[in-house]
Amino acid sequence: MRTAGEPIRTARPTERRAADHTYVLITAARNEARFIELTIKSVVGQTVQPAKWVIVSDGSTDGTDEIVSRYATEHEWIDLIRMPERTERHFCGKVQAFNAGYARMKDLKYDVIGSLDGDISLDDADYLSFLLSKLAEDPTLGLVGTPYRDGATYDERFVNTEYVAGACQLFRRECFEEIGGYVAVKEGGVDDIAVMTARMKGWKTRTFTDKTCLHHRAHGSAEHRVLLTRFRDGALDYALGGHPLWALVRAVHQMTRRPFVVGGLMLLAGYVSAMVRRKERPVSRELIAFHRREQMRRLRNCLSGKRAAARTR
Repeated sequence: MRTAGEPIRTARPTERRAADHTYVLITAARNEARFIELTIKSVVGQTVQPAKWVIVSDGSTDGTDEIVSRYATEHEWIDLIRMPERTERHFCGKVQAFNAGYARMKDLKYDVIGSLDGDISLDDADYLSFLLSKLAEDPTLGLVGTPYRDGATYDERFVNTEYVAGACQLFRRECFEEIGGYVAVKEGGVDDIAVMTARMKGWKTRTFTDKTCLHHRAHGSAEHRVLLTRFRDGALDYALGGHPLWALVRAVHQMTRRPFVVGGLMLLAGYVSAMVRRKERPVSRELIAFHRREQMRRLRNCLSGKRAAARTR
């Protein structure tokens, strides 16, 4: 109850717009005992909480289930699903875990569905309400998110604001249903395929740089792991239908960042290796053609921006 003289709190515009959209979250977590509590505290502390949050333990053996169970007893909107243990670690398993959580939502009414990794912290208490407000403002937006921080630099030339990182992806429900949800691809690229498919079907996708989330597990920290990651990224570029010219320019750009030169070479080697082996592509020809057109558009925009900058010097 408000005490005498206490000012009446009115909802900020962002909160009012966000309140118009009911949302649910799904987290596929595999052995995230080190970080999952940070993620849970971030969501519990949001100004607008989800109608339901299903955390799917993908065969965890490290105490993840116990941490989630403790919070589930305190918050009725948090559910835990336990998946059987599996020996293989691949992205098909993550999608299967996500789909188990998605099935739990079938009888719920909601406007927005989000995929949230189990090893991140949200920027602040308004993080999710901010993203919900963006969806409320623009009905053509199908997917939104923010950059994540893990020690790397966010480069909009190669990971631009039309791409939404998989750490936290919020979909308008109609968009998620139209793209058919996440595609189970063993090698990865699940988040990329979702973004590409949404855009191909006419939805706008957007990363808003006003906020960030913190990714606690760095994308390969030791040098040999970084190089292996670069190689796999190059192979994934090919598998998702990336244009050879895009792969070359991206590799050259990567050579200017740590690990200098060799990082770019590994990125290109991964692409060429997959091309020589004619690695199977898990996406349609239609999506490949669309993806390549977008890459060429971005290259033209990047080059024209550089020429314009040179003329003003």
